[in-house]
Amino acid sequence: QVHVVESGGGLVQAGGSLRLSCAASGTFFSINAMGWYRQAPGKQRELVAMLMTGGTTNYADSVKGRFTISRDNAKNTVFLQMDSLKPDDTAVYYCNADIMLTPRVPANNYWGQGTQVTVSS
Repeated sequence: QVHVVESGGGLVQAGGSLRLSCAASGTFFSINAMGWYRQAPGKQRELVAMLMTGGTTNYADSVKGRFTISRDNAKNTVFLQMDSLKPDDTAVYYCNADIMLTPRVPANNYWGQGTQVTVSS
């Protein structure tokens, strides 16, 4: 059974920084992609940043230049370094991963439980 667990959320003042972590655990063959979405109250869930196998990254325009996604392959963990935070970044941040359980089966998509990030003005 595969689990995806986030950590690192919290309360920070505008202009500050936070670092989120997400670890995938369990038995699987490989991780194809791993990244972050967020959902603010009353809004749809949106992509924040995604890191694909091979190193390709994809960022939302609203976070480019402020957020950096990285990965520790040995620990099956992805990080989101968030700098110059704004009140508009306030949301629940969810980790998302495409994970292949075996080499012959298409990847499954997994979500973490979410971690709250609150940026005060």
